[in-house]
Amino acid sequence: MPTRESPTLRRRRLAQQLRSLREQAGLKSAEVAARLEWAPSKLTRMERNEGKRPDPRDIRDLCEVYGVDEAQRGYLVQLARDGRKRGWWDPYDKMLPEATTAFIGLEAEASSVLVFEPLTVPGLLQTEDYARAVIGGGTTKLSDEQVQARVDVRMRRQQALYEDPVLEVIAVLDEAVLHREVGGPEVMRAQFEHLRQVAGLPSVTVQVVPFGAGSHAGMSGSFNILQFPEPGDLDAVFVDLVAGEMFIEESSEVKRYHAAFLNLVGAAASPANTLDILTKR
Repeated sequence: MPTRESPTLRRRRLAQQLRSLREQAGLKSAEVAARLEWAPSKLTRMERNEGKRPDPRDIRDLCEVYGVDEAQRGYLVQLARDGRKRGWWDPYDKMLPEATTAFIGLEAEASSVLVFEPLTVPGLLQTEDYARAVIGGGTTKLSDEQVQARVDVRMRRQQALYEDPVLEVIAVLDEAVLHREVGGPEVMRAQFEHLRQVAGLPSVTVQVVPFGAGSHAGMSGSFNILQFPEPGDLDAVFVDLVAGEMFIEESSEVKRYHAAFLNLVGAAASPANTLDILTKR
């Protein structure tokens, strides 16, 4: 049994299935809500995976309306039950932005993450001191408690690199990451040593886009593409902006980010040459 399981992914999967079942039944949200005597917005929130955690009783009621067979009903009700569980990140819920919490929840059961960073080492590959310097130097003024909570979460996320099933990481960094001194010389030396170590893991690939590559597809900023083991769980893109984090799930937009990532991989030094670059730092 996999040790990396996520109630966030279960809720996302349930929301997608509920919307698909309603559309297959040829019903509008308002019609379903009226039949069940629900507030009109209740089903909309469920299909968008918004609001409170799903109630298995509500799922049974929806299955009745949609004429779902017993096997599928049991599956959907179990998704609802699993979606009500607590993730390891829940104790930090009030200390993190909502989009960040959602990202961590999905990453917890992702099979792979494709990440591009133009300015800092990706969070999954950071040392604790480097993470503290990055988080403490952000645009939002955080208390010492908030900084420590975010550092703790970042370090806990990294366990996915060693758990079963392991999280595969393909990280592309702009060369600027290697030249930006974060936290001072000692912190950077330790960070480079850590990067060399994790780049040697079978599940981790690190590539650097050299300055000589010129303009590239990542000039607009960092992004993460999450991929999942189940075919029905569609890829999701997480973009970290100054104005706030954003999730992208529209398939056409996700394809654009996949194309951009392929462009970046093509522009980057090979993993072997990247290791040589890191060794010289």
